[in-house]
This record gives sequence, C-alpha cells and structure tokens, in this order.
Amino acid sequence: MRCSIVLLFFLGSSMAMVQTTNAWKTLAKVDYKTRFDELTQFEEEYPIFSEEVKALDGTEITLQGWMIPLDELRGENYFVLSSLPFANCFFCGGAGPETVMEVFSKKQIDFTEKKIKVKGKLKINADDPLRLMYILNDAKLID
Repeated sequence: MRCSIVLLFFLGSSMAMVQTTNAWKTLAKVDYKTRFDELTQFEEEYPIFSEEVKALDGTEITLQGWMIPLDELRGENYFVLSSLPFANCFFCGGAGPETVMEVFSKKQIDFTEKKIKVKGKLKINADDPLRLMYILNDAKLID
C-alpha cells in the first residue's frame, strides 16, 4: 500500500513536471517501426510511443512553439505548431515528425511569426499515416 502511494505521488509529480517544463522533450521520446499500410499500399513508418508519452495521451498540456499556417487543409481554427522556428521545422528538414503537432482551437488564433504558448488536450496518433502523430484539441492561446 505504501509503495503504491509513493508511486502515485511520483507519477503525479512527473506529470506536473511535464506541464511546467518543456513538453517537447517528453514528446521526443518515440521510436519508429516500419509496416505495410493497406490504405497507402506502401511501407510506412509508424511511431512507437514511450510510456511517458502514452501517459500524456488525453491529458491537457501546455506547449510553446511556432505556427505553421495550414488552415486551408482542415479549416480556419487549424494550424501546425512546431517546436522549431519555421526555417528549421520538420517540413523544411533537420528535425523529425515528433517536433510538430496539429492544433485545433475553439477560437481563431491569428497567425504570428513569434513564438506562442498554447494549452489543449493531447491526442497521440499511431495509426493514421495521413495525420501527424500529435494532435492538440480544444487549444487556446496562453498569454
């Protein structure tokens, strides 16, 4: 019993730490596996998430990053958040897919080239190759 309480305290403290430290470091704890995808008919790399990342699935997290405006793809309250400035993002080379996240906000978040902070509910995606592996729903801008 005592061990369980200590473990719960430790896990709770770890989750709180992720909220106050750089969550991108935790989200980077992912490996990749190749398998044949029936939908695309190609060999695709799929993420294998660490236990730390899995523990964040469905929780509210706060992240800082730079906006990549892609609203024409999914609607007006949509953009991709990059842990790196646009010139260094995953799409431009030099980083992996764990450095970007789809963001769906309740209210419009105007594009800026400055670093922003958002809070929302994290969804991890291991199965849909047409989506990014991290999705932030119900996001809002934090001042």
